[in-house]
Amino acid sequence: MTKTALITGASKGIGAAAARHLAGEGWAVACLARSADALADLVSKITADGGKAIVIAADVADNKAIERAVAQTVDAFGSLDLLVNNAGLIDPIARIEHSSPVAWDRVVAVNLKGVYYGIRHALPAMKKAGGGTIINISSGAATGALEGWSHYCATKAAVLSLTKCTDKEERENGIRMIGLSPGTVATDMQVEIKESGINPVSQLDPSVHIPPEWVAKAIAYLTGPGGDAYRGEDFALRAPESRAALGLPTG
Repeated sequence: MTKTALITGASKGIGAAAARHLAGEGWAVACLARSADALADLVSKITADGGKAIVIAADVADNKAIERAVAQTVDAFGSLDLLVNNAGLIDPIARIEHSSPVAWDRVVAVNLKGVYYGIRHALPAMKKAGGGTIINISSGAATGALEGWSHYCATKAAVLSLTKCTDKEERENGIRMIGLSPGTVATDMQVEIKESGINPVSQLDPSVHIPPEWVAKAIAYLTGPGGDAYRGEDFALRAPESRAALGLPTG
């Protein structure tokens, strides 16, 4: 039976790379993002290559929309075996004194509540089927403070706690709850960080960022037996041993 993945933030970057990679490995993929047009282009390319994929235009900050997305995924493919909570925001980057409360709230709604909604609505479907894997895209910001990133650091720290709490509550029910901290990735988010000019991350040369395809490969790896050692914690892709396990360059 074909395994099914629901990927949030799938219109670009890590999410799009994960959708392409998993589809190439035979997964059916439900691609979720706010941009239906970008998703349609991605899905058309996946299906043209013989893969199975559907578009789900939704905002992860909308609880009911995520509940419907999980139902739509199960209706389309018969199961939900993997949820990748990837959607996330970092813009606008600003020191707390100059931050916008409205923008701060929006980041919390997407980065934290969106992850919670995904977990909350995926659990019943997965448990009914006997289990499943949930991967939360994490960050080194979950455990380290960075100037201008109060919203991002705070929400990623909270997501790491969600990873731990979900594992504690659901491991015995067949749920594999894993975090994935990829390091810096060559996506639009790095463009926003670079333009901010705030904190050392904005000063990094673009050449040091890894391609999103490496993260996609890590996601696929964590769905297998290799992910068992990382239940309830973050798999750090920056670690040489992690990259070696994936057959990626360690230097």
